[in-house]
Amino acid sequence: MKKIRKEFPILSQYTYLNTASSGVLYDSLLDFRQEHDLDYLLGASLFRNDQASFLDGVRKTIATFFDAPSNSVTLNSNCSIGFNVLLNGLSKNQKILLLEGDYPSINFAATSKGFPICFANVNEHLEENIYTAIKTHKPTIFIFSLVQFLTGISIDLSFLDTLKKEFPDILLIADGTQFCGTQSFSFNDSAIDILGCSGYKWLLGGYGNGFLLFKENVLERITPVTYQKDPLKGNYPLSYTSLQARFEPGHLDTFNFGSLKHSLDFLNKIGLSNIESQNNALKKHLKSGLEDLGLLPPFSIKRENYSTIFNIDGNTSLHNSLINKNIITSLKPNGIRVSVHFYNTIHEIDYLLNVLSTTKAITS
Repeated sequence: MKKIRKEFPILSQYTYLNTASSGVLYDSLLDFRQEHDLDYLLGASLFRNDQASFLDGVRKTIATFFDAPSNSVTLNSNCSIGFNVLLNGLSKNQKILLLEGDYPSINFAATSKGFPICFANVNEHLEENIYTAIKTHKPTIFIFSLVQFLTGISIDLSFLDTLKKEFPDILLIADGTQFCGTQSFSFNDSAIDILGCSGYKWLLGGYGNGFLLFKENVLERITPVTYQKDPLKGNYPLSYTSLQARFEPGHLDTFNFGSLKHSLDFLNKIGLSNIESQNNALKKHLKSGLEDLGLLPPFSIKRENYSTIFNIDGNTSLHNSLINKNIITSLKPNGIRVSVHFYNTIHEIDYLLNVLSTTKAITS
């Protein structure tokens, strides 16, 4: 771990507990980026001659990393753009289930496009609330974040399996931006039909890259009704049935997507099982300490499924106190968000808990 931490210069200056906001740049990724732009500087258009095969390599790396079909990956500058393209292809008579307070790029994108919408509450009974909402409102699509960006509540993946068995026709569309990279995950084995992710958080890919993964049987359901089938051949024109044609218009940046590929290779070298084990130890220690200090809301304490993100009771004054102690977190409307990733340590969590305990003693 000491060797890995040396890759991240910011960790020598700050206690960085803010990956839920932004992953950190590291030395070998910076090396890749400098070499990339040097090659572009010297080669101009010649540098782009192999871009098609390079980007295909990015797709294959993503597919391998998430155990997804190799032809099911589309590259997008971020997850939000991919979701909007997806929603624009759906019939407006389909009812969509959303989670209250989910990421605005999900909820606003759906509610602003004229779909019939229903909601499930996000609390310690999340799975029960989802099930009840589906039974009551009978949505045809459920769009949700695997991890809630404000509270850190993590949906039970086994619950999604059960949900899909009971409601096989419901389309499950998940945002994994606050999930992907925190633990091992098989898209093929999951109940999720479409998974989107931006690469700048837990995947450490920097900004300007993201992707969508598709199960092979969902293309027909997301093809716009305005795309008429060829009456003679009985199928859609190739440009409409190609995922790349639908979701990758225009040129793709080898700098940004190359950064994502480099980071996936980097995480693979560390090992997803090692990352998951470290994250489990960190979040367990953090949750226990925050609970002892009385800083966690009841739903966080009661949840068995929780992520590497926690929202604690705090205001601008406390947030500024943490900054003064070189502890980086996020100030949110409902508290202070703290998040840990594999490059963090138990010692850093203890330092945070000590500062929080001292500050609480002073202000109480």
